[in-house]
Amino acid sequence: MNNLIKVGMADLQVMSHPGVLTTLGLGSCVGVALYDPYTKIIGLAHIMLPSSENSRNNKNKAKFADTGISEVIKKMMEIGASKNAMEAKLAGGAQMFSFSSMSEIMRIGERNIIAARGKLSEMGIRIVSEDVGGNFGRTIELHSDSGKLLVKTIGHGKKEI
Repeated sequence: MNNLIKVGMADLQVMSHPGVLTTLGLGSCVGVALYDPYTKIIGLAHIMLPSSENSRNNKNKAKFADTGISEVIKKMMEIGASKNAMEAKLAGGAQMFSFSSMSEIMRIGERNIIAARGKLSEMGIRIVSEDVGGNFGRTIELHSDSGKLLVKTIGHGKKEI
């Protein structure tokens, strides 16, 4: 791996080729991986919550699907990516715990997936693949050379999407 940058929880990073962006421990969080195949610019957001609208502490744009996705797109464009060329891949959004009463508020993984899909659609960015849901965590790596997203799970192996 040439240049490896770690993306923390409620964080986002962008980089030019060559390089790899990685994030660890996606449970109910969703990793939104963006790739421009022409410039090979990549971006990765580790989304914790679906919306910044109902949060009193919403200064960290990377924390929310609605603001984090917009921010990573903006930062990719600042270093030369074209929004029209971008494609997205999603991973995560698991239901890590089971509760006797599954209220809407407890289904955070599912809500994160829905919010990420909605924001990408609103921004005109096509989702080309996803590995979402389930009840297990994921670690992902986004590679600038090909746009491949390597998804690693405990007990479920590795796969490329």
